Amino acid sequence: MTRDEAWALLTKYNKDRFHLQHALTVEGVMRWYANDLGYGDEADFWAMVGLLHDLDFEMWPEEHCVKAQELMRDAGLDEALIHATCSHGYGLTGVDMEPTLEMEKVLFAADELTGLIGAAALMRPSKSVQDMEVKSLKKKFKSTGFAAGCSREVIQKGADMLGWPLETLMEKTIAAMRSCEAQVQAEMAKIPE
Repeated sequence: MTRDEAWALLTKYNKDRFHLQHALTVEGVMRWYANDLGYGDEADFWAMVGLLHDLDFEMWPEEHCVKAQELMRDAGLDEALIHATCSHGYGLTGVDMEPTLEMEKVLFAADELTGLIGAAALMRPSKSVQDMEVKSLKKKFKSTGFAAGCSREVIQKGADMLGWPLETLMEKTIAAMRSCEAQVQAEMAKIPE
């Protein structure tokens, strides 16, 4: 599947700008992680996983990561892509696909964290991750009332899955979001309001 075909599949089931921006952000974050962790030759695959990871969330939130499997199989997608995208719901949505590959663990860990970082960025005068520091993010993480929909437990579980300190996951994910912020903004500008 090409990137354009993946975007068409995503936008067939997702119209909300928030969900589209999240998909684009996680796409860029996953591409950054692939390169950072030595999987540069698989960066397009990692990015595709990021783009499609919430394919079913907008229309079938109660079947998240379950309905996506059906949609992806109907679209003729590879089982490796299906497992990689849907394993981020492991233990959360009734999905029994455990993240086993490093890429799957990164998606599990970074997905929720991108939401927290994005919310924290909006509180900054710059409205950007470019000047965000881990220290500031850690304060937001500890404030359970801030971005309450972002599960701290999932973020911590993801860091543990990777064998990383939480601070390392935060540092890397901020860097990943910095790397794609301008591209995400440019893509969002092309989408009609």
